[in-house]
Amino acid sequence: MKLIFATTFGLLFTFAAAAQAPEFDDLKILYADGNYEKLVSQSEKYAGKDDTKKDPNVYMWMAKGYYKISVSGEADDDFKNAFKSGIGAMGKAFKYDSDGSCQTENEEFVSKFTLACVERILNDVGAEDYRKAYSWNIKYLKISPNPIGCKFMEGTCKFRNSDKGGANSSWKEAENMIKEINSIDGWLEADVLLLKHGVIQTAECYISSRQVDKAKELLNKMAPWFEDDDEFKVEYDKVVN
Repeated sequence: MKLIFATTFGLLFTFAAAAQAPEFDDLKILYADGNYEKLVSQSEKYAGKDDTKKDPNVYMWMAKGYYKISVSGEADDDFKNAFKSGIGAMGKAFKYDSDGSCQTENEEFVSKFTLACVERILNDVGAEDYRKAYSWNIKYLKISPNPIGCKFMEGTCKFRNSDKGGANSSWKEAENMIKEINSIDGWLEADVLLLKHGVIQTAECYISSRQVDKAKELLNKMAPWFEDDDEFKVEYDKVVN
């Protein structure tokens, strides 16, 4: 009887240990040591294993490694597209993070990384490099939980690249999304920032195509969400008042 009990207990202990999520201490150490290339490499090994390939933490660590490489200014040819690869890794982290716990645990990094993505879009828009801005915007769409700003900016980039039909299609999608949104409280700072600039840029496109009434209508819809934002108020007063 004792043998049966011991065997059963041993099996239960084995199953419990197998079911317990890994802590990825090796990845934590590599990150702490600043060994970011090896962090990416080790994360990729976990991504290739059946028992960890759908663990969001694997891809979050991978994204952290790629991000650190991208801002180091010392990336070799193997990591020349590190930031872009980081977006892909974060997209997978979000995909497998069914309960949102991984994003919550890494809230500070998610905020920093998504803001860095949006800054790239806005920098290219400021430089009037709309093709490059469009490319980053499409990539950011993969990790944005609130993609309405992406859609407004997508329309802007298409319009500035002489694709008026495509622009109107994207703006129509964005306008339909507005109907489903009651508040932007709790949104990622990056999503709020991209929404604001996407709307401002869209309004300017409307004005340049002599659709001032559409610009006013759009800005009036957004006004309750950005009434305390000085940058938005400047555009609003210029167009509406």
